[in-house]
Amino acid sequence: MKFSPLTIEGAWLAESSVWPDERGFFREWFKKDEIRNSTGIDFDAKQANFSVSNKNVIRGIHYSLAPGGQAKWITCVSGAIIDVVVDLRPNSPTFKKVEYIELESGDGKTLLIGSGLGHGFLSREDDSGIAYLLSSPYAPDYEFDISPTDLELGIKWQQDNDKGTEFILSKKDSDAPTLNMRLKQGNLPV
Repeated sequence: MKFSPLTIEGAWLAESSVWPDERGFFREWFKKDEIRNSTGIDFDAKQANFSVSNKNVIRGIHYSLAPGGQAKWITCVSGAIIDVVVDLRPNSPTFKKVEYIELESGDGKTLLIGSGLGHGFLSREDDSGIAYLLSSPYAPDYEFDISPTDLELGIKWQQDNDKGTEFILSKKDSDAPTLNMRLKQGNLPV
């Protein structure tokens, strides 16, 4: 695997080889020792999740304040997404910075998001399947969200979509508080 740091500290793009043939393709997508050796993050998977989204679905921005933090290891297993990482750490030099990473089935790319970072994505195709590992299990008392349309973050969900596209959000995501509201509540990572 080849690891490239993103412009937000604690976020990495990992690229692994893909071996296609007449049957489809094969790839290795998680190697704990390579993650630790390349990033310094000792990623210990505690939970595995999978979601499938229709075209124009936005999920996020989600983050966890679990004790010990929560890192995510994310790959696209079908379809295509634009993954979004947001630095939610008020003391970070890149606080509020947004980074966009395109992930597609078969491209060999995986995203590592360290603790303290928010995550969301836009599905670019129907049936876009995302598999991700978490370094801590889901714990409702520690799970938070920020509105994916928060003007202060200015996330450009419209990147390759037609003007006037209607996005599909869950009620939870559409009703999520803004970054400023979470900051005032004291519910951002330290």
